[in-house]
Amino acid sequence: MNRNENRNPFRTSNPAMREDTFMNAQVGTSGEPMTLTGTLGKTGLMLGLLMITATLGFIYFTTAGMLVSVFGSIILGLIIGFKPTTAPFLAPAYALVKGYFVGAFSLFVSVALAKTEYAAAVPIAVAGTLITLGIMLTLYATRIIRVTETMRSVIIGLTLAVGVLYLFSLVVGMFAPAFIGSFAIYKSGPIGIIFSVFVIGLAAFNFLLDFDMVERGVQGRAPKYMEWYGAFGITVTLVWLYLEILRLLMKLGSNR
Repeated sequence: MNRNENRNPFRTSNPAMREDTFMNAQVGTSGEPMTLTGTLGKTGLMLGLLMITATLGFIYFTTAGMLVSVFGSIILGLIIGFKPTTAPFLAPAYALVKGYFVGAFSLFVSVALAKTEYAAAVPIAVAGTLITLGIMLTLYATRIIRVTETMRSVIIGLTLAVGVLYLFSLVVGMFAPAFIGSFAIYKSGPIGIIFSVFVIGLAAFNFLLDFDMVERGVQGRAPKYMEWYGAFGITVTLVWLYLEILRLLMKLGSNR
């Protein structure tokens, strides 16, 4: 048997799109299957919803709204992640809730960089995110870059490492922000900039794994609700990439 035939076809490093979720969703399912067109359409809808509340968060920032967005998106994301059948109902809600945080953070960056050459950080980050998405989709669709088992393993490992680091920083930062702020990776020096570039690249490569997983889900005739789950996972990666680009611009701007 060919070596590639033994690999898990739905393995992805995106925690929102776990391999077991797609595999289990195919067991004993019937009815209309998941399609690529449906997944892309729902991804576009989620981005539209996210942009609506992101605009509100940018124009009408409130601390209460920010807190609701942060904790609400975490709760919704966990529910969707552990119970994908809720995706058709909760994925749009996630986009709306998460959008407020994206807009609020964008406002923070805009104010911080207003008097620097990176005053246009938000449109730069939006353009950078969409261009990166387009590039990675093209590379995947044309098979210029092929998703291999080795690539999966490396991206999964690095993504988990970054996730653990961010979680550690979030928890400890609530009690000792000065300690977390002293980490070189969060500063505007060479190490911090290199780290941000690395994470941006990692987020970009996660798109390849997400596309591959969705394609295999379509080929495996996963149930229709998995279109929403796939759209949710891609949206998570898009937001991650956008925020990381903003963080990089913040570091570059603080050096001026």
